[in-house]
Amino acid sequence: MKSDIVHVTNGGVGVQDAFAQTEKVAEYRGLDKKSTLHLRLFAEEMMGMMQAITGEHEADFWLESDGSEVSLHLRAETMMNTELRKNLLAASTSGKNAAAKGVMGKIKDIFERFLEPVDNRPLPASVYVAGTTYMGTDMFATTGMCLWSLNQYKASIHEENAPQESWDELEKSIVSKLADEVKIAIADNTVEMIIYKKF
Repeated sequence: MKSDIVHVTNGGVGVQDAFAQTEKVAEYRGLDKKSTLHLRLFAEEMMGMMQAITGEHEADFWLESDGSEVSLHLRAETMMNTELRKNLLAASTSGKNAAAKGVMGKIKDIFERFLEPVDNRPLPASVYVAGTTYMGTDMFATTGMCLWSLNQYKASIHEENAPQESWDELEKSIVSKLADEVKIAIADNTVEMIIYKKF
């Protein structure tokens, strides 16, 4: 089962419709109040991330239900202006993305990086590489696919004896605690974020 596709923008257009679709899927699946709240929280996190992306962006949002699993999808075209991003980051005192704190901040930053044109896409910091798989030459390839996985990121933090800060961020994240998996994939000219949850 696939819900209606809702067109959303980082200016807030379509956000309430996205929440309405989330409620409809929860009702269709016969989810209890707690499970419905979890789905709503995931949708809110996705919409919050979308609205925090710099520049003007549009995306499609929908949910899919297959067996015991529900997945929330947010798909956008790679169209971010790299120069605009560089200018925005240069304006900050550190020259880095100050918003990229916490798990959702990092996820937003990865999504935003993947939106950039393939020939200008910056090499991600090691914390992001930890959860990334390349299904092609590398993330700069025009073919193939690049995939970031929250579960792979968690596993790499465990293996590398990462700083306590990384563990604290995972512990504080609602998405990290409640979702079964979060993936961000880039293929050709689209970037897609998917949150998976089994009920």
